[in-house]
Amino acid sequence: MSEPGNDLGIFLRARREAVLPADVGLPTGPRRRTPGLRRAELATLAGVSVEYLTRLEQGRDRRPSTGVLSSLADALRLDLGERVHLYRLTKAVDGFRCRSGPIEPVRTVRPTVAALLARLDSTPAVLLNQLSEVLGHTAAYERLAAPLGLLDGEPPNLARFLFTDARARSVYPDWAHMADEQVAALKEGPFRHDGHVAALTDELTVAAGDEFARRAATLPGLARRSGVTRLAHPEAGELRLAYETLELTTEDQRIITYLPADAATADALARIETPGPRTLRAVTG
Repeated sequence: MSEPGNDLGIFLRARREAVLPADVGLPTGPRRRTPGLRRAELATLAGVSVEYLTRLEQGRDRRPSTGVLSSLADALRLDLGERVHLYRLTKAVDGFRCRSGPIEPVRTVRPTVAALLARLDSTPAVLLNQLSEVLGHTAAYERLAAPLGLLDGEPPNLARFLFTDARARSVYPDWAHMADEQVAALKEGPFRHDGHVAALTDELTVAAGDEFARRAATLPGLARRSGVTRLAHPEAGELRLAYETLELTTEDQRIITYLPADAATADALARIETPGPRTLRAVTG
């Protein structure tokens, strides 16, 4: 059984179950009852005892050494982003903030970031902070998102929309997947050790109940940086949008850009009526 708030253990187990035995030179065998690696196999690869790995996964030890973290990361074939996330999870136990940004969530848009969004004006792109607040966006994103309700609120908040707005399940045909990704994004970094994220988490737990609370308790964090999102648009119909994420680590902000994933979506986007001259919404203060 896992201890409450055991994000480190959840992440380790999720990554262990995602590694194929063949990827690390182990035979698959006919008797495997669980996906990925067994604890004993990971322990051997990382040079730790099965007992110690069990304590880490169950949350009974949350402060592994840097050497153990490196060995586990190597054995699990973690990429750079996953390694940073693993390190953050151990430091969050003490309330440590891994990124260099200030404690207060940044709600201003740097001039160079605003200029970048202006260059992307014909591409749907949105600037978010760690709370999933919309800090800026292009005109193309406004054409896409405003009719869906994604820009409602002051400031708009994509996590709050997804879990508390009745329109969300119609907007996102793959709502459950989007909910997983949104919670994973909130859980990157200190999560509940950040007072602002904790306050939003409490709000969404009360508003959405188990749909949010269950994900917050079980998902390992680290949202996908790229993929395909489906949207049901009232003017353009169903859209398949390929997204890419650009991290602005100093401010704990990210820019997400969207491109049509198929010809039908490209044609549908072209039919959306062009709005007025407003191109960038920026929150100040």
